[in-house]
Amino acid sequence: MRKQAISITLAAVMTGALLAGCGSNADTAATTAATGDNATAATTADTAAAADATAVATETGAAETATAGGEFKVGIVQYMDHASLNQITASVERELDAKGAELGAAFNYVDYVFNGEGDATTLNQIAAQLKDDGVDAVIAIATPTAQIMQSTFEGTDTPIIFSAVTDPVGAGLAASMDAPGANITGTSDALNTDAIMNLIFAQDPEADKIGLLYSKSEDSSTKAIADAKAFLDGKGIAYVEKTGTNTDEVSQAADALIAEDVDAIFTPTDNTVMNAELAIYEKLIDAGIPHYTGADSFALNGAFLGFGINYEDLGTMTADTTADILAGGKDPASYAVGTLDNGIATINTETAAALGYDLAETKTAFEPYCSAINETTTAQEFSE
Repeated sequence: MRKQAISITLAAVMTGALLAGCGSNADTAATTAATGDNATAATTADTAAAADATAVATETGAAETATAGGEFKVGIVQYMDHASLNQITASVERELDAKGAELGAAFNYVDYVFNGEGDATTLNQIAAQLKDDGVDAVIAIATPTAQIMQSTFEGTDTPIIFSAVTDPVGAGLAASMDAPGANITGTSDALNTDAIMNLIFAQDPEADKIGLLYSKSEDSSTKAIADAKAFLDGKGIAYVEKTGTNTDEVSQAADALIAEDVDAIFTPTDNTVMNAELAIYEKLIDAGIPHYTGADSFALNGAFLGFGINYEDLGTMTADTTADILAGGKDPASYAVGTLDNGIATINTETAAALGYDLAETKTAFEPYCSAINETTTAQEFSE
């Protein structure tokens, strides 16, 4: 994946100041994006055809045309480096190339791919640079990224297409899932928290204390944690909350949950904990505590189970949405947020064995609550 280094980002900003988890490789099963019309871009600005095919440019120069056959500058901004988000970015790039060939358009993202490294200041600098560059759209991967891009481009017509936003409405990014209502739409990795809770008790019916591990700074965790508490309260099951804002704090929180002798730990689609998973999974295994999480990338990085959508498919859907808006002239304000089946369970077979679980028995217990069950082993990245 091509990612511009932060030093390059900062240098560009300074220069501007001087000069200016039903399989993991399945094809996308559900998409709300319809292919836009393949109208041919006009070659002159003074003909009636060009007037019909060319949208009015904004004061930022971000959106110059709304027809296939043109060239579009697309910013791709990833919140931080971890397996799920890396999957999305790689998938977005592949699909933009494919859609460009299909539509006779050029989606230029190569010069505009950035990684914010989980830092708000860096993300704000990236947003300002993309605005100065006059990109035609920004693909914002993860909730914090989308919020900063939305704020920076407020008052312009530059489309913001988010990806992997768990609760777009709750995060203030969309008025509703059906009609976002502004220059922003995208795709959601909304989590079925009750299903994960059911998996915990399917595996261990006697569990009576559950750990909740997450970051309070992650909007993506807010609703899922509230849903988990409601589920556990309804069953009269005790729970212990521990949080962290970086890898060291997450590791300390995991230690605290081990000391509390919890029977299982739940983490939603939380980027902070995901970034720390490789640092905590072995200590959880040693303590005999299964980690149930909201994305397959957690399982790839050692957690017992990841549950949710296929992030490669989510990236494909995100790129299709972008092509519909730029080359098809679709209006993001009325373009429904895309969602996928989020019932895919990914089991780390190495971790399952280390915890003493019989894989066949576990799969049988999980089947009523999943649309598919996949297997993985511990690694840092998904293989291409």
